[in-house]
Amino acid sequence: MGRRRFLRLGGAGSAALLLGTGSYGIGRARAAPRGVSYPFTLGVASGDPLPGSVVLWTRLAPDPLALDGTAGMPPRPVVVDWEVAEDERFRHGVRRGAAVASPELGHTVHVEARGLRPGREHFYRFRAGGELSPVGRTRTAPHPADRVGELRLAIVACQHLEAGWFTAYRHLLADDPHLVAHCGDYIYESPSTSALNPRAHVGPEPLDLAGYRLRHAQYRTDPDLQAAHVLLPWTVTFDDHEVDNNWAGDVSEDPEVTPEEFRRRRAAAFQAYYEHMPLRTVHRPNGPDMLLHRRLRYGDLANLHVLDGRQHRHPQLACPDPMACPERLDPRRTMLGAEQERWLLDGLRRSGARWDVLVQQVPFTRLDEAAGPASRFGRDNWNWFPAARQRLQDVLATRADLNPMVVGGEAHRHIAADVRADWDDPDSPVVASEIVTTSVTTDGDGEEHSPWVDLVLAENPHVAYARRQRGYVRCRLTRDTWSTDFRVVPFVSRPGAPVATDASFVVEAGRRGLQPG
Repeated sequence: MGRRRFLRLGGAGSAALLLGTGSYGIGRARAAPRGVSYPFTLGVASGDPLPGSVVLWTRLAPDPLALDGTAGMPPRPVVVDWEVAEDERFRHGVRRGAAVASPELGHTVHVEARGLRPGREHFYRFRAGGELSPVGRTRTAPHPADRVGELRLAIVACQHLEAGWFTAYRHLLADDPHLVAHCGDYIYESPSTSALNPRAHVGPEPLDLAGYRLRHAQYRTDPDLQAAHVLLPWTVTFDDHEVDNNWAGDVSEDPEVTPEEFRRRRAAAFQAYYEHMPLRTVHRPNGPDMLLHRRLRYGDLANLHVLDGRQHRHPQLACPDPMACPERLDPRRTMLGAEQERWLLDGLRRSGARWDVLVQQVPFTRLDEAAGPASRFGRDNWNWFPAARQRLQDVLATRADLNPMVVGGEAHRHIAADVRADWDDPDSPVVASEIVTTSVTTDGDGEEHSPWVDLVLAENPHVAYARRQRGYVRCRLTRDTWSTDFRVVPFVSRPGAPVATDASFVVEAGRRGLQPG
């Protein structure tokens, strides 16, 4: 379809030119030159569905692994046409328009397609330089007042490219979830560490915008990850490796890095993260600061509270000796920051959804990793913020009509646990249940039998299940039940692994606590 006919048929949608940047106008942008390499090598993506709107994403990248982070694009803005239809052959188009892919945003496009019908499947595509992108498939959320009977949700985290192949996404895609929730560690910032790894990072550890752009682009070239983005809408939140291992607030893992130096690095990492995720323009970073927490409503069935547990967090270790650390009990210590915590607690107090889902990064439940009467807590979880966790538990305890679920990642293990009002009393009331997904690849092939798993199950009676293998989590929400399948693959060190359900659990609406599935 020629551009003149494209715009003539576009109606009101073509008049709404969505600019991917605040400094380039549509009049200053030009069409991509014909004859260049295919620009849609990183595919397309969609995310954060609302009842009448969804974010559509792509990046022009004829040379995605260019070491300068430009992906082979010239330093000028380019017009990209887009269209949305209710059928994959685009016979029933509903919206069309044009966006600007600018160099200041890495030639990425974030279209907030509006005026779509709620609760419907839609198809979309982009055109630039005479080339068409792959056809993407997405879904809008139902209207908040709609009575919804089902939500299929997939939970993933921790995909270290060097550790193996992203085969889990191929199986996840076959499950056809309505939404994929990524709980962090979308990329790993580390340099290549060993020639024995199944795959290798391109380039050194990223410290600037060009480096982070290159790292994101390399991950997006993975065919299984790319296919999952093309055909499913996502909602995402970051953890540590999108920036720097174990960072918290303005504090780097490296004690020699000053807060000012780290904020410069964080600004580069945040921009590259925004550029490569299907996020709305409200989430575009302002230097080293980024508004990431948000709430997605799926009819009257579910509220998804998507949290940012990194940007406002106090340093993870409150004192040098983790075995004797009264400082961790300080009520001022926070995981979410005061403003985000108030936003979350207020949303839970006001919620009228059937299920409330906290989408966050790290294990929430208490995980004692020491045998016997002593306690030892892992480095990266809510155990270092017990007062903040208790404030959340108290609100959940006062709303007995809620059906709260916490989902997360980071642990590189599958975990199913009940959140109890009093951790020291195994008979105290359950205030929520938690589902932690293992990694897609991080830590390699994993193992069926793990001493860590045996220890955690022995020392934490509220933990019903743990497994140290790779995979993802499949959930199905209905009006009566939340069903969870822990999916595992036996290896990631080579492609082609099969998948199996290792364990299943159910939570009944109105009856808190995990039950065998």
